[in-house]
Amino acid sequence: MLQAFLGTDRKKALAALNAAVSKTTTSVIRVSDASSLDDLRAALAGGGMFAEKRAVVLDRVSDNEEMWGMLLHALPTLKEQLDHYYIYEEKADAATKKLFQKNADKIETFDAPKSAKLRPTVFALVNHMQAGDKKKLWIAYQQELLNGNAAEMIHGTLFWGMKQALLTARDARSVERSRRLVAELTELPHVSRRRGEELEYALERFILTSI
Repeated sequence: MLQAFLGTDRKKALAALNAAVSKTTTSVIRVSDASSLDDLRAALAGGGMFAEKRAVVLDRVSDNEEMWGMLLHALPTLKEQLDHYYIYEEKADAATKKLFQKNADKIETFDAPKSAKLRPTVFALVNHMQAGDKKKLWIAYQQELLNGNAAEMIHGTLFWGMKQALLTARDARSVERSRRLVAELTELPHVSRRRGEELEYALERFILTSI
């Protein structure tokens, strides 16, 4: 069995996924983009005819190009396996959705409301980060969360801002700082998933310790 949970509302999608998993009495295996290729390969291979039936959760493996290719190759076979597969992908393009529609037993989509768009004030955070003002950045970050901006959107804006800072840096110190922050922001979502930590709190920790 194969079920796909898609959409930008990660909390609702994962809540539905976990509810579906909880209805099974099998052991649960979780694989994300932070896992190894061997972990994914073992998950996709199935437990075998005489092995315990498993629930396999594949969480945003598309963030890892090699893992995503491996999953797409195996996708047509998952529906027929004894194991139950549950896939969550935040951003699935039209071609990917068609693959899931063709191969999955069930698809559910959970997109965040269109009103939850990035508010212009969030770009002020970039200025605070570039200036290295931790206090103002933290206060502004808390305000943006209260305003309804999602942590994922704020993270994307800060990442964009530091990439721009790296491109326009004029001295070695600025280049080194911008490069470090870009690298840390790149890894932050993966680290937060490995720790089982919401991105909102991982981003706050980044602000308080890295700026």
